[in-house]
Amino acid sequence: MDYSTRNIDDAFFEASKMVNLVSKSDDEINQEERTWIAQSTYDNFKNHINKGFLEYRKSVTETEGIALTDWSGQGSILKDVLGREFIDMLGGFGLYSPGIRHPKIVAAAQAQLERSPQYSQEMLDPLRAHLAKVIAKLTPGDIQYGFFANSGTEAVDGAMKLAKMYTGKNGFISTIRAFHGKSLGALSLMGKAVYREPVGRLLDGVRHVPFGDADAVEEQIKSAIEVGDGIAAVIAEPIQGEAGAIVPPDDYWPKLRKICDKYGVLLIADEVQTGFGRTGTLFGVDHWNVAPDIMCFGKALGGGVIAMSGFFASAKIWKVLELNPFMHTTTTGGNPIACAAALAQISVLLEEDLAGQAKEKGAYIQSKLAEIQKQYPDVLSDVTGKGLLLGMVFTDDETGFEVVSGLFKRGILISGTLNNSRVVRIEPALNIPYELIDKFLVELKDVIKNI
Repeated sequence: MDYSTRNIDDAFFEASKMVNLVSKSDDEINQEERTWIAQSTYDNFKNHINKGFLEYRKSVTETEGIALTDWSGQGSILKDVLGREFIDMLGGFGLYSPGIRHPKIVAAAQAQLERSPQYSQEMLDPLRAHLAKVIAKLTPGDIQYGFFANSGTEAVDGAMKLAKMYTGKNGFISTIRAFHGKSLGALSLMGKAVYREPVGRLLDGVRHVPFGDADAVEEQIKSAIEVGDGIAAVIAEPIQGEAGAIVPPDDYWPKLRKICDKYGVLLIADEVQTGFGRTGTLFGVDHWNVAPDIMCFGKALGGGVIAMSGFFASAKIWKVLELNPFMHTTTTGGNPIACAAALAQISVLLEEDLAGQAKEKGAYIQSKLAEIQKQYPDVLSDVTGKGLLLGMVFTDDETGFEVVSGLFKRGILISGTLNNSRVVRIEPALNIPYELIDKFLVELKDVIKNI
């Protein structure tokens, strides 16, 4: 097919066809239409998204017949367009902390959609202001002001910009194997060469140290001062997610706080993946009772319903944005539907004690994995993480892939981590039922036994 020629009639036909299908109830979509959706999705990825995904995704490489095509889900169960079911142990990389389509979150978003899907850009919008107040009450220390965006990457970029404006300095200290996003700013903080090198030169002044080593942070700050380089902030994930659910030593975050105070450097906590109950506390830094200067949020903030992120700071730091509030803006960030979903997500988080559930269920899974590890130490070498941000460390990359592939063929969706291929993440909804956890554990043990 020739894609070099504009065809407005075809564009209208294709857009209308999919809108009509999406508008039908599942009962109204016949088998022929379902098959068309699956097959055309494969072709459209190949021709219009990225052919590389088709070589990477298990939904293509590990599926006999028609590739799996995302279609619907509820709680911790996903269905493809042909009705094939999967237990979701991946949780959308942390999006689905309250589960897929939590009724209270969906209802809040729908109610706001009926009223106004976006804001006027001129009138004061109540939901955004109220959500900021709620988050200010939820966060540690003197966090008071915030800005909402759409992705975790935007939140990190905004935090970097704020830190530079407040301190008047350009440098940052990040960590090896860190994951903070893939825009040019956030990518500069990334601690993995495979994503950095193909892009070429990134932001100057970013230094990387081993995660969990506070002394190395202090040495870098001292060395920067010695040569006249200014460090605006130290940024870290409370628990490194994509590096493999790596938990730092217990004195790490308290020491970072003292070091940053000592040298007048800001401390940024990237809570995009660890925030809102994921690790068994409201925020990851709560494990060590540390209050950062700036906090970044994303993923679960929108309740798995609407894309939502934000960065928050104290009034003292935020003051640099007050003289010209248009220094940092976005047209769609913090829109009313996203804010309604986020407010409902926080209500669900607290009503259902999702953090407590994550702590309890995470400990349960870790205890069962310890038994499996004891039986098969030459396959499963370690278990990392806290709450329901867990990593299964396998002896090599190939073994990890075999486990993921084996579970996928048994109807369980799970995936590796982006910055450490040996580690397979366990990151389900925080309210996942124990019966699904047990099903996963039974299948996991059987896959490892076969390996």
